[in-house]
Amino acid sequence: MARAYFPVLFLIGFVVMNALLILAISALTMRSRPNAVKQSAYESGIPALGDARERFSVRFYLVAILFIIFDIETVFMIPWAVYYRQLSCAVALQGQTCPSGQISFFGMGEMLVFMLILLVGFVYVWKKGALQWD
Repeated sequence: MARAYFPVLFLIGFVVMNALLILAISALTMRSRPNAVKQSAYESGIPALGDARERFSVRFYLVAILFIIFDIETVFMIPWAVYYRQLSCAVALQGQTCPSGQISFFGMGEMLVFMLILLVGFVYVWKKGALQWD
């Protein structure tokens, strides 16, 4: 059982060691020459305008939360797509294919119900005016 996790642990170890190596090399080779231009704050390549602590509209946060919710919901479609053949076959798959006459609507129906729930939520948010940016 422990051997099954070895590739994952090896990958994690490789990533950590690679990150540490990159940080160490950059710390050893960088020349620190601070000046006013390098120390000034900028956003997207242009100088910052105004105070960083200005107030945002509540609509900004509402749209951001809605985006995150719908984005996470669409990520749930990936596992469904991976197992679609198994979900749409009434019996066990034989060589990655479903035997003739054994195809069911379960896999597609499951996603249609999921997308219908998402659509109802989207229409509700739209009708409430949460997506209007005034």
